[in-house]
Amino acid sequence: MSELHLIYGFHAVTSRLRQNAASVKEIYLDQSRGDRRTKELARVAAERGVRVILVDGARLDGMTQHARHQGVVARAEAAERLPRHIEDVLDALTEPALLLVLDGVTDPHNLGACLRVADAMGAHAVIAPKDRAVAITPTVEKVASGAADTVPFIAVTNLARTMRELKEREVWLIGADEDAERDLYSIKLDASIAWVLGAEGEGMRRLTRENCDELARIPMHGTVESLNVSVSAGICLAEARRQRTKSGKG
Repeated sequence: MSELHLIYGFHAVTSRLRQNAASVKEIYLDQSRGDRRTKELARVAAERGVRVILVDGARLDGMTQHARHQGVVARAEAAERLPRHIEDVLDALTEPALLLVLDGVTDPHNLGACLRVADAMGAHAVIAPKDRAVAITPTVEKVASGAADTVPFIAVTNLARTMRELKEREVWLIGADEDAERDLYSIKLDASIAWVLGAEGEGMRRLTRENCDELARIPMHGTVESLNVSVSAGICLAEARRQRTKSGKG
């Protein structure tokens, strides 16, 4: 059995129950809560044979180091069912690839939100470097609202090498860059592509930018100068999905 870790928050725990109940060993619920969501989660757990333990809020605070657990914490095995290698993802596709590459995202809230928009827009995987970037954590899983169990997260040792390997698989790499000459709406996005985004403020590293096939900017019509990386990812992936739907390719 793989090592157990904590999942907390209603969306994250409920999603794991529905997706892979066998990996959930026990659920701790705040005994002071009797609202509809708590009762529904307890019902789903009972249907799937998962033990529910009622505890006080202080114990949940201690388990999660005072994270925003919403009164629900689960002990579960790490999800093993998703592909761990990008080759496995690409080999299984029956449509043009739609990938999200994140360079230097260190905030777990940003990664969780990126996974959530990737799931919503039907991205096939999220790729990030192992070093100088956040991994999947309980906070990421909570913010992702279940998407950490549905979108493959591929952590790679060498991001530049992985980008070159994607090119060999005929995946077009488009870097989101506020200084790019072209905007994303002027680029054809219905073939196999990977959107490449850097962390907010820092942007992409030089080598990452150099490995992109082209750069595109998000047109800004208001007064703000930049967007959160997850918002940018949502805009880029949504435009790719819109074009695919229009062309009948996705």
